[in-house]
Order: sequence, then structure tokens, then C-alpha cells
Amino acid sequence: MEPGVTGHWSVRDILAHVTTWEEEALKHLPAILNGEKPPRYSAMYGGIAAFNAQMTEERKNFSLSQVQQRLNDTHSQLIELIEKAPEDQLHTETRFRHRLRLDTYSHYPKHAAAIRKWRERQAAE
Repeated sequence: MEPGVTGHWSVRDILAHVTTWEEEALKHLPAILNGEKPPRYSAMYGGIAAFNAQMTEERKNFSLSQVQQRLNDTHSQLIELIEKAPEDQLHTETRFRHRLRLDTYSHYPKHAAAIRKWRERQAAE
């Protein structure tokens, strides 16, 4: 719950942020499979940074256990969606895979590295 892992974010905030993007994937990947284009964050929220700020504000009072439960539930739903996705959407560079990558597996390492660095700093103190 301690801030300062990434900017003012705590580990809880980072987990909530990752969950937000997995929720976005769950919302938009089915639409992409149906040939639809997801709305642009710039048009809806004023950009991705504004979207992140709004979601952080909305989730700032979630307890760690609430965030963890939501992360687990959301991730399970995402895995289920991926398992049901057509193979051709996963093995080539499709709009589906592009969105999946941006919202999930290219997103995780950045935040995992920040948490590891923060833990190293905590251990050194």
C-alpha cells in the first residue's frame, strides 16, 4: 500500500492498473473479432494518460484484497477468452493480437520491473 513504487503508485495501484488494462482487453477484443474498431482513448478520455488517471482515481479506495480478487477474476476471464479465440488471430500479427499485446503481455514487464526495483530499494534500507 506504500506509494512510491512508480511515481505515487503503490504495488496495489499497479495491480489495479494492470487489471484495468486487462478489463479493457476483455471489452475490446471481442469487438475486434467482430470486425469493429474500439474507440480512441484520445476522443473518449483525452488520451491514455487521462484514462489512466481517471481509472486510478476511481480505484484509489479499493483494498488490497479487492484489487487482488479483481485481478484474479479478470485474468481468468482473459485466459478463457484467449483460449477460445480463433488460432489465426494468435499466430500472426492481427488487430486482435496487437491489442492483446498492448493491453497485456508487453505491459506486464514494465510494471514488474518497477516492483522489483522498489523491493530491492526496500531491502537495502
